[in-house]
Amino acid sequence: MPRDPRRPLPPLDQPALERAALRYVERYATTRAKLVAYLTRKLRERGADGVVDVAALADRMAELRYVDDRAFAEARAAAMTRRGLGARRVRDALRHAGVAMDDSDAVVDTLDEGAEASAMAFARRKRIGPFAAEPVERDRREKQVAAMVRAGHAPTLSRRIAAMAPGDADESAGDW
Repeated sequence: MPRDPRRPLPPLDQPALERAALRYVERYATTRAKLVAYLTRKLRERGADGVVDVAALADRMAELRYVDDRAFAEARAAAMTRRGLGARRVRDALRHAGVAMDDSDAVVDTLDEGAEASAMAFARRKRIGPFAAEPVERDRREKQVAAMVRAGHAPTLSRRIAAMAPGDADESAGDW
């Protein structure tokens, strides 16, 4: 039976907020900070019946391992690296998701080892440098370097890859 759209939703009490938190963490891979932001927004939209401690509820979800910032950071970093994004872009995404610096740094430090492979994956996807159909002019190459830098790769690595002639990358070598 649909709800009357003019009638406001009732305010949230502690059990209703816990149910909302459980629905959120079962549906989305999330961080503790994103869960707190979601619950705070729900309280702002609907109000609260009594005293509701959002931070304590998020801590409890983390204790129960429904929310794991380290696992979230590892999964997000792996997915972004597969897409060819660099360590700086991954670090920014993790910071935006509310992952703590110690969890973020532990994950991003491991990305530096695969920086070249990630940059080559990005170059292949965007047809830059050795993956281009034909050599490009200087202006176009500078735009390609800028795209790689925006993707989070180091400028020196970006310039080196963009300067490679088409066909220079040996597809069988490395993990590209």
